[in-house]
Amino acid sequence: MPTTNESEGWYEARREATSIVIIAAVVLLLMALVSWKEGWELVELRWWTWLVLAVPSLLLWFDLWLGGRQIGFASTRRASLVLLGVIVLGNLVGLATLVAALVSASSGQLGGGQLLFTAAAIWIANVIVFGLCYWDIDDGGPFERTRHERTAPDFQFPQDENPQLAREGWRPQVWDYLFVSLTSGTAFSPTDSMPLTLRAKLLVGVESIVSLVLIVLVTARAVNVLGT
Repeated sequence: MPTTNESEGWYEARREATSIVIIAAVVLLLMALVSWKEGWELVELRWWTWLVLAVPSLLLWFDLWLGGRQIGFASTRRASLVLLGVIVLGNLVGLATLVAALVSASSGQLGGGQLLFTAAAIWIANVIVFGLCYWDIDDGGPFERTRHERTAPDFQFPQDENPQLAREGWRPQVWDYLFVSLTSGTAFSPTDSMPLTLRAKLLVGVESIVSLVLIVLVTARAVNVLGT
């Protein structure tokens, strides 16, 4: 059984993550609102499709906010991992739909504003959800990291390699993983924090591919549309 301090630390870590996941939900809700107002469609998908994609993020926010006090640590973490997987799948569906719209639509059917706004919404949600994935898998998850030293991490932070750089009792927080996700989404590769395990490398690879498609393909097409 977890001690009181461990329980509180894990509970607060999950509460800290709620401020991040709600941003992903808000971005998708904003995308739905703008699409409804502007009459935007992608491959005949209506504006409310973005509302459907926002539902798992809202459920994850609710799960993280509850923490582990009501339904237990293990079951709550399993639920959050499932929801994170659903959100990743939703982002991939959104990306595939956007690429399909680019390929199938005539040059005047999709405006540059719609392309840029849609790509930005998917990219922001992508950075957030992968940051939370890293946070939830590294070294057994946030609860396990409160119970022991970092012995089998999935990511190696500079403080792991050089403990003298870290304050006493340092352990990575959700913001550290969000930064890892941000760098992977912009540089298409890890920077200061290295993925060590296969699952970490797979996640970083998928995030980098999604960002590469969004930034290189979609943004380039949008700039061309705006320039015509």
